[in-house]
Amino acid sequence: MGVRQFKPVTKSSRFRSVSDFSEITRSTGEKSLMEPLKKSGGRDNHGHISMRRIGGGHKRMYRVIDFKRNRHGAPATVREIEYDPNRTALIALVEYEDGEKRYILHPKGLSVGDKVVSGPGSDTRVGNAIPLREVPLGTDVHNVELKPGKGGQMARSAGTSLEVVAKEGEYVTLRMASSEMRLVHGACMATIGTVGNAEHELLSHGKAGKSRWLGKRPKVRGEVMNPVDHPHGGRTRGGRNVVDKWGNKEGVKTRNKKKPSQRLIVRGRKRGKATK
Repeated sequence: MGVRQFKPVTKSSRFRSVSDFSEITRSTGEKSLMEPLKKSGGRDNHGHISMRRIGGGHKRMYRVIDFKRNRHGAPATVREIEYDPNRTALIALVEYEDGEKRYILHPKGLSVGDKVVSGPGSDTRVGNAIPLREVPLGTDVHNVELKPGKGGQMARSAGTSLEVVAKEGEYVTLRMASSEMRLVHGACMATIGTVGNAEHELLSHGKAGKSRWLGKRPKVRGEVMNPVDHPHGGRTRGGRNVVDKWGNKEGVKTRNKKKPSQRLIVRGRKRGKATK
């Protein structure tokens, strides 16, 4: 999709931009695949705020997405391409020959009327889902599983994809957008192609109200608080390390090195400034 700029008739519209929604074929969702979405306001099951700066936002209905693609061998036809308020990517409504309808993530290049199929032995075409062991080297994939049968967890946002770079034994090596190299079991399903709506990263909110529509509340810096409210509060921070409201260091590595999935990382992502 393209990007539409607003005329600067007001201060807030001067820098605001939105998608032109040229690929969307209808504006209403499939009712059988929509569920109510309750807002938490950042509260946990005790009613305590566990995630700050969350609240408000426009009311949404959740679209049930088929991340597993577990109807193997059954071809489906793309009926509609729709907007999903719960994610950056667009979604495609597909209908199987028996009349069942499902939502899938819309990959770049998939149009209304195209056929998609999933399962071992399927063609390597955009929108088809096949096991990683059958994907040719150099192919871009998205909606990749981390555990066989669990459903896609990687490369699901707009414009993202993973590249299949090597195969060794039961595992396949994938290059992520962050340059990290990760091993994934060859039985995990992956969808061919790149997630569409790549222009999403070019959009500008243009005003604070857009963040409030998305349910994001303002963030107040610790330096402008009083000492009783934040360790950084008062006249100066005093050169101390950046900490959160409770004194915990920020900006330090938090990834657990002993986590089992850490053993599957072949090469970590690049950090810091590039050196000549």
